[in-house]
Amino acid sequence: MASALPDIAKNYGITNSAILSMTLSIFFLSFALGPLFDGPLSEIYGRRWVLHISNLAHVIFNLGCAFSPNSGSLIAFRFLCGWAAAAPEAVGAATVNDLFADREKAVAMAVYVTGPLIGFVIAPVSGGFIAQTIGFKYVFIITSAMCGLAALIGIPFLRETYAPVIRLKLARSSNLEKTTQTFAPENQSIWRILWLNLSRPVTLLTRSFICFILSLYLAMIYGINLLMFATFPSLFSDVYHFSSGVDGLAYIGPGVGYVMAAVFGAQISTKIYSTLADRNGGKGKPEMRIPSLIFGSFFIPIGLFWYGWSAETRIHWIMPMIGAGIFGFGYITALLSVYLYLVDAFAFAASAISGAAMFQSLLGFIFPLFGQDMYIKLGYGKGNSLLAVLAIVIGIPFPIWIWYKGEDIRKRSTAFLASDLRSSSPVSS
Repeated sequence: MASALPDIAKNYGITNSAILSMTLSIFFLSFALGPLFDGPLSEIYGRRWVLHISNLAHVIFNLGCAFSPNSGSLIAFRFLCGWAAAAPEAVGAATVNDLFADREKAVAMAVYVTGPLIGFVIAPVSGGFIAQTIGFKYVFIITSAMCGLAALIGIPFLRETYAPVIRLKLARSSNLEKTTQTFAPENQSIWRILWLNLSRPVTLLTRSFICFILSLYLAMIYGINLLMFATFPSLFSDVYHFSSGVDGLAYIGPGVGYVMAAVFGAQISTKIYSTLADRNGGKGKPEMRIPSLIFGSFFIPIGLFWYGWSAETRIHWIMPMIGAGIFGFGYITALLSVYLYLVDAFAFAASAISGAAMFQSLLGFIFPLFGQDMYIKLGYGKGNSLLAVLAIVIGIPFPIWIWYKGEDIRKRSTAFLASDLRSSSPVSS
């Protein structure tokens, strides 16, 4: 709906820029909360129905957005849409981890992380033309229709991937809560089991410093990414005088960066991991994902400086798009590396990713709220330079530090590590 914001403001009489940004960013507040439930529940009941139920809810809530009578109800339904949309964010990377071996994971993860982000590119382009031709309400109606189509295909054909649930189903067990062996001994009540599992993403964030710092970095660049997307309409319509339909084409810039990262970033990650694992006697470690993270981290500030100062000086519109593409390449490469590290390092991959997703979406909610005012006061050049400095301070030294000290820190962590659980879990035995 980003490209349709001017039409939404006109329809509902919204004159406050913060309220208008809220209609977009409120989605990411609930998107932060959803994974806290979706990830742990997928580790109790499996991935499949968590995805189905959330998708069907998304159909209903997008129709609510389409027919909202005022801005307050639109914001409320957008909040519910974010909650429903969070399931793939929480479950997708864990599903990749269920299906692929360590040396095959990078390419599959690249396809997964790129898919939703390509949606960020295609949706504003199509949304801009939809709003311009048949009205912004159809942005939400068409989204509901696409989710309905996904349900028609997914419900009969999607199969469960989470091994403990599959084993219990094969054993004809109806007590799926037994899959949660780590925090909950067999004599615990169902409510105790649910509480311990639902609190696991927060536990991982607060008791594992590596999980916290990687999630913080991912959240920061995710927030910057969304801030860039939120400011595209004003930049390309006010400065470069794009129409609301053509305005959406600006999102192709980061989209090209995403695709290049999915192709080349995944190959680089696989090659580095395989080479380091071969040198270690064929045994891979989560820290072997860090070199590709360091590689990607350098492109993020370069892209921000390029995008900001080319927009500030108002040179040809292709230049800020190129800067956004450079940022997109670095962002996806870093995102891919962090996701691979988290699913390799922690036994409950969905919970680890859910903790990171919560962080991401909170900053995705906050960044667009202050972004417009920041650019008004500082301009695109200084504003993006400030963000680039933050990306350098957090994104460069910490991955290098994890490369050298990560394994020792993980061994001292009270969080549950994959290697520890796979050798001792009653499920795996």
